[in-house]
Amino acid sequence: MNTVKEPDNDQPPSRRMKRFWKVAVLANIKDERQPKPEGVPPDAFADFDHIETINHIRSAIETDGHESIFLMADDTLPFTLRENKPDICFNIAEGLGGDAREAQIPALLEMMQIPYTGSRVLTNAISLDKTLTKRIWRDRRLPVAPFQEFYIGDEALRPELKFPLFVKPAREGTGMGVDLNAIVKTEKELRERVCWVINTYQQPALVETFLPGREFTVGIMGRADIKLYSRHPEWYEKDGFHRFPILELDSSRSVTPGVYSNASKSKAVGEDGAPGYFCPAEVEPELGKKLHYLAWRAHVLLGALDISRTDIRLDAEGNPRLIEINTLPGLTPDYSDLCLQAKAEDIGYNDLILDILYMGAGRWGMLEPREVQVETAKKR
Repeated sequence: MNTVKEPDNDQPPSRRMKRFWKVAVLANIKDERQPKPEGVPPDAFADFDHIETINHIRSAIETDGHESIFLMADDTLPFTLRENKPDICFNIAEGLGGDAREAQIPALLEMMQIPYTGSRVLTNAISLDKTLTKRIWRDRRLPVAPFQEFYIGDEALRPELKFPLFVKPAREGTGMGVDLNAIVKTEKELRERVCWVINTYQQPALVETFLPGREFTVGIMGRADIKLYSRHPEWYEKDGFHRFPILELDSSRSVTPGVYSNASKSKAVGEDGAPGYFCPAEVEPELGKKLHYLAWRAHVLLGALDISRTDIRLDAEGNPRLIEINTLPGLTPDYSDLCLQAKAEDIGYNDLILDILYMGAGRWGMLEPREVQVETAKKR
C-alpha cells in the first residue's frame, strides 16, 4: 500500500487521498472571430474569458505539482467530466443563458458530486440577479440606492426615485447593457431606455437613483476555518477573511465618462480610453473601514464562499451605496480588478489561484486540517 509523506510545516496541508490532483478549469471562452447568433445583444458573451486567462490559471495550478486540464463549460460538459474524471474543478464559468446562468455549472457539479471552487448554486443564482441582491441587502439594512425593477416598461415610477436615474439589465454582468445612455434625465428618456433593455436583453430593467460620487471595488477572500487549509494563513484576519486593498475606478477619462461600461472595461489597463485604476485608493480611514465592512457584510449575507468582489459608489452626500457583488470575479493577471488588488499588496498570481483552489478543496474534504497534520506529526 502506498503511503503519502507528510509535507514540511511550510508546505500546503497534506491530501487525504492524493498528494497531487487532476484539476479541471471550467470556463466559457471568448472568441471575437466567431459570429454571434442572431437575436443576441451586441455585447453578448462579454463576460466570457480569453483562452490566455485559462492558461494562466492552469500554469498557476501546475506550479504546486497538480495536473490541469481545460473543459469548455457548454452542453458537452457532463460527458467531458465523466471522461476526464477530475478530482476537483476550478470554476470560472459564466453559463450559457437564462436568469441564473452562473449557477448552471455549480448545479451540475453538485449533481455529479464533483468538488469545485467558489460559491455554490444558490449564491451564484442570486448574485447575478441585481434586483434580488439589492432586496436582500436592503432588508438587512445595508445601504443601497433607491431602485425599481421594470418588467414591461410602462410601470408607474416610484416617488422615491428622482432624476437623474440609471438603467441597466437586471441580470447581466461586466457592464453589459451599460453606456452613456444608461443615465436618463427625463421621463421620455427613462421609458425609451427601459424598453430598449427589456427588448434587447429579454429580461427586466433595473432602474436606480444615479450615484454621482467616487466608485470603488473591494475584494473579499476566506472563511472562518481558512487558516486550517490555506498555504498562507498569515493573509487572513482573526475572523478568517482577507480584505484586499480598495481599488478606485475613475471613469472620468474613459470612453464613457462617468460610466464604468463594458466598452471601458474592455480596454487594457493604461490604454487610451480606459478608466483609471488606483489601488490602494486614497480614502479617509473611516471611509476605508466602512467600505471593507460593507464588502464583507455583502459577501456574508449572500452566503458567498471563498472569494468575491463588491462594487460600491458614493451618493451625492458622499455616503457609500452597494451596487452589486461578483461571486465569480475575473482572474486575468494585470487586468482583472481582483488581480490588481492582489498585486497592490504583493500577493503573487500563482499564490492567489492556489489559495482559491485549496479553499475549495478544504471545504470538500480533500485536505487534512493543519492542526490534525501537526498532531499526526507529533505522534510519529
